[in-house]
Amino acid sequence: MSELTRIPAPAGVAPAAQYSHVVLGSGRFVAVSGQVAVDEDGRPVGIGDAAAQARQVFENLRRCLAAAGAGFDEVVKLTYFVTDMAHLPAIRAARAEHIPDDRLPAASAVQVAALVRPEFLLEVEAFAVLGG
Repeated sequence: MSELTRIPAPAGVAPAAQYSHVVLGSGRFVAVSGQVAVDEDGRPVGIGDAAAQARQVFENLRRCLAAAGAGFDEVVKLTYFVTDMAHLPAIRAARAEHIPDDRLPAASAVQVAALVRPEFLLEVEAFAVLGG
């Protein structure tokens, strides 16, 4: 496990409730491509259900991180792409199953007009740092 320093509210910056403003680490960088709600056979999961899609996306992220020898403890940044900002609570709930509030990474949320397929409501990418 890498040693990461999380700075939730740098001096002069308003505190963030759902992410850390800065995460510092040293070691090997891991980039995980944006994950969408598909099962291991590539079939869509949770059509029309943001909560089901978010759970599948975080499971896919977990599997991708594990393939790199990482886990959610090493994640320094998550980027959420959503077709509607109303999906953020579902993403936060799925994230909470994997990342405790005291270990929140940096994060960005972006509303997009569409994702790669119309049935997808959200996509999440991750960046991690492995021990240095």
